This record gives sequence, structure tokens and C-alpha cells, in this order.
Amino acid sequence: MTVKVLRGRVLTFVEEPQGRDDTGSYRYIEDGAVVIDAGKIVMVGAFNAKAAEPYEVIDHRPNLIMAGFIDPHIHFPQMQVIGAYAGALLEWLNTYTFVEEQKFGDIDHATRIASRFFDELIRHGTTTAAAYCSVHPQSVDAFFGEAEKRDMLMVAGKVMMDRNAPPALLDTPQSGYDDTKAGIAKWHGRGRAHYAITPRFAITSTHEQMAMAEALAKEFPDLHIQTHVSENLAEIAFANELYPNYGDYVGIYEKFHLLGPKTLLGHCIHLSHRETEVLAETRSVAVFCPTSNLFIGSGLFDYDRQHMHGVRIATATDVGGGSSYSMLRTMDEGYKVMQLRGQRLTPLRSFFHMTLGNARAMSLDHRIGTLAAGMEADVVVLDARATPQMALRMETVATLEQELFLLQTCGDDRAVAETYVMGKAMKSGLV
Repeated sequence: MTVKVLRGRVLTFVEEPQGRDDTGSYRYIEDGAVVIDAGKIVMVGAFNAKAAEPYEVIDHRPNLIMAGFIDPHIHFPQMQVIGAYAGALLEWLNTYTFVEEQKFGDIDHATRIASRFFDELIRHGTTTAAAYCSVHPQSVDAFFGEAEKRDMLMVAGKVMMDRNAPPALLDTPQSGYDDTKAGIAKWHGRGRAHYAITPRFAITSTHEQMAMAEALAKEFPDLHIQTHVSENLAEIAFANELYPNYGDYVGIYEKFHLLGPKTLLGHCIHLSHRETEVLAETRSVAVFCPTSNLFIGSGLFDYDRQHMHGVRIATATDVGGGSSYSMLRTMDEGYKVMQLRGQRLTPLRSFFHMTLGNARAMSLDHRIGTLAAGMEADVVVLDARATPQMALRMETVATLEQELFLLQTCGDDRAVAETYVMGKAMKSGLV
């Protein structure tokens, strides 16, 4: 019998929370059950011992059961540059990242790192991510091959970059197009794989390559597009120097028709009013990467300004500029960034972003991001008593909001009691 019942305190979001007391934005069941069959959720409700008798019951009480975490901006080849010291973005890229990414032309190296990468995601409760591979098609094969072994829903693509990087990391406009098209044919729609058209950023692509990315977007209008914009002031100046007649940084992507509801734009820190309006009008997604922005010193994302103008917002780790794979740590730093701007990030909104919010941002909320009948059974179990410090604090916690804030503030991979992918327990099997 394949049916299993996860028992515990069930929390799932149905809408974006509008305030601390917005109880209509989520469902919370004190003694709940998530019933899973063949990788899909078939029922969520109060636990019924009699109804559950024929099935395997996995008792996670008193822990919280939620939809698996989603990370919409992460760099798979940067595992071994986390914590590398540098003064700013371009120095960090040239000194560490581009050196490391050259290794991914070796399929054995790419395969080894892919295995470690997915181990870390599972360890931290992340079940879906949008990832950048290296310029090498081998890195894409290693990434999606490992995701396929674990049946994980992933969005990824090889970066297209034909200038301003070491020769070993450069493709050409034609080879970037050809390799991307071959990757789409090989991987997109295979199992749970989604291929993303991935011009790294305007600085590393010529006009000719951006035109090739535009051609791909026209040929495959349903695919995700991922790139970077307005992370660092020196980067912005360089992009405008390379594209002097495009008005602004967002204008480069706009004129190559790369903006839209499935476009994930990493960072978006220093946007002009016009750029913000363009993102809102095109329904493009601004991806907030707080740990990376603080670590590299890029700036403070203006969440309230983007939100007020109707820009869709996602939140992400940006490993390896980001210093942790944990979405809990990411939202803790996001909270601090907003505090420094005089803004408020409630615990409910944080956990909405990690789950349903990021699923919506990635146009995947019909499959993941919430616990409901018919959804794919990607689930995380959270233990707010995971460390002695957290257990002591929990003695005084009286509300769900307080518990969520404790998890966000003090939690990490130790607070993830289990991670399920398509209903299969994955974290407990890690070495």
C-alpha cells in the first residue's frame, strides 16, 4: 500500500498575508494529517485515527508540517566559493567565481558537486530551486541528472556569456543558442525538469548574444528566463556603458523582449522609478537575495517600494554570493534589511514567501507551494526546539507567530526534521 499519512501541526498558505492578524491567508490545523498517495497529496485535514488505520502513519508531532521551501535564485557551480572574501561584486566574480566555474567543463567534477548541491538543498528543506549552471552543457546534464535521480522539481539552464569573462567560460552567440536549444530538447519536460533561458547578465553578453536569447524566448515562450539586474552600482554603470542607447539597465532586457511573467530578475536593488514601473507592467519578478546583498555589500532591497508599485517579489539565497542554503536564514537577513529601511516583515509573510509566494513567483503554484489535494507532495517538517537555545525559548512561546519568528531567527538545517520529495522522506537518508 502506497498511502502514507503525515501527522503533525499543519500550516499552509492560501493567500499573501496582509497583516499580522490575517488568519484568512493560511490554514492551521493543530492535529492535522497530510495524506499522500503516489507522490500526490490526496487530503489535508484533521487527523482521524480510525480513518488512518489501514495506512502508514508518520507521527511528526509536535513539529510543523509545511510545503517544501522554494529558492528562486541560486548558483549550482558556486558551492566552493561560499565565504570567499572580496570587496564587491565584480571583484568577487573575477577573483573566485569565474575561476571555480571553469572546473565544470569536467563532467566528473560537475557530477560530484551536483550530488553535494542537492544534499544541501534537502538538508535545508528546499525542494525546488531556480538554478544557474555554468556555461558548459555538461554542468546542465550533471544538474538535471541528479535532480532526476531524486525526482525533484527544478528550473535551471546553462549560462550564456560571450564576453567579460575568462576564455574558458565564453561561448559564442551561436553556440550559446545551440547549446541552450539542445538542453531544452534533452531536459525540458523530462520528469519534473524545467529549462530556463539564462543569459547571465548584460555585462557578459554582447548585443548579438542577447538577440539570440530573444530568439530563444520567441521560440519557447513558455520557458522561464533568468538573469541579473541592478545588483551593484559599478555593475550598473558598466552595463550602461556597454549598452549606451538603452536608457537604463532594465531597458536592455526590455528591448530584447526578455521581460515577462516567467522572468526571474536577481537582486533589483537600485531600480529607477521607470524600471520599477516596467517590472510591474511586464509582471516580471524581482528576486530579493538578502544574504548575498549584505555579504557582498551591494545594497538594501527596497521591498515596500516594489510591493507598493505592484512588482512581483520572490526571495532567494543566491548561493554562493549568499552565505547559506537555508531559506530560514535568508528570511532572517531579509527581515534585517527591511528593519534598516524602516520596513516590517512579519513572520507570516516570511513563510508565505518561502512556500506559496515563491511558487507563485515561479508560476508553479498549480503544482507546489501549498498543502492541498492534487498538489505534488513536496513537504518540510520544522522543529522549533531543534537546538537547546530554541527549546528554551519555546518554553515561553505562546502563539504561532512567535514560533515562526523563532524558526526564522534561530533556525537552520537543524530545524528541518524531515524533507519529503513527492512523498518520499529524503533528509533522513542523507549521510
